[in-house]
Amino acid sequence: MRGSDAAHGIHQLVLVHGHERAREMVPHKQRLLVDIAAEVLADEQQNIGISYTGFCLTSLPHKRLPDDQAWHKQGHRVTLLVEPGRLQTAAGDIKLYGVPYGARARMILLYLQTQAVRTNSPEVALGRSMRDWMERLGLAVGGETARSLREQSARISACTLKFFWEGEEKTPRGFKRGAIVDSGLQFTGGDSAQGTLWEDQVVLDPVFYKALRDHPVPLQEAAIKQLRDRSMSLDLYVWLAWRLHTLSKPTPISWMAMHAQFGAGFDKLFHFKPRFSEALAAAVAAYPEARVDLDERGITLHPSKPPIARLSSSQTLIA
Repeated sequence: MRGSDAAHGIHQLVLVHGHERAREMVPHKQRLLVDIAAEVLADEQQNIGISYTGFCLTSLPHKRLPDDQAWHKQGHRVTLLVEPGRLQTAAGDIKLYGVPYGARARMILLYLQTQAVRTNSPEVALGRSMRDWMERLGLAVGGETARSLREQSARISACTLKFFWEGEEKTPRGFKRGAIVDSGLQFTGGDSAQGTLWEDQVVLDPVFYKALRDHPVPLQEAAIKQLRDRSMSLDLYVWLAWRLHTLSKPTPISWMAMHAQFGAGFDKLFHFKPRFSEALAAAVAAYPEARVDLDERGITLHPSKPPIARLSSSQTLIA
């Protein structure tokens, strides 16, 4: 099965016949892919999101872990270690928070990284600004979504993390410190329409901020919006956004390697394959330039244009 050919076919259907007619021309299970492709292709604003390279090659867990359990994930020449941490509650108690997980944690991290690079500052405005961004990406900040964001914000604020990169001499190198957030990212309570769910600002850890500034990966905000509820598809999208444009030739990757990188929570490879294939289809639908083949041996990546042109020092991101 040629994954990029199938996705290219969907993109062509949308371009030639339009969104609604294209939906009528594909099997029912592919209509979601048509919806994703149509929204990304129709994006005229080309707003940019940002991810740190390390998060393109490794990822957070998809599901909740026991609160005292650390998360260890190995990617392409990099290993991520996330450890749970403690925060003081409003009542003065010290509470243990487990590691962040799922699509909501990824969306919060993408917002923090995007704003930090956009403003050229580790101090990221929250409140109304974060609410606007979340709502623009289709997340109504109220009710269950607010509770989920509150929980993941606390976990991000409390946790420590380290990226260990494999150097040319096979020597691990990574963060000397281990945090994402230096201060802030605490909900102030209430779900009011005035955007008071968060403190005024959050300050990113200086070591994480420097790594982000040195190694930002541009993403298409419209694609993030379409994948906002799909944690594995988000991971695959940001992975492809970094990986494909760095290639000089077709690169095959085995199913075993894919399972090791993206298969957390799937003990058996035969359980992982269909879930991965579904998540990949959505990611490629959101990335029209991606050239990816999928068959019984695994996945083959082909050199592809990035979803957004690389950032220049003078380029301004849109809030």
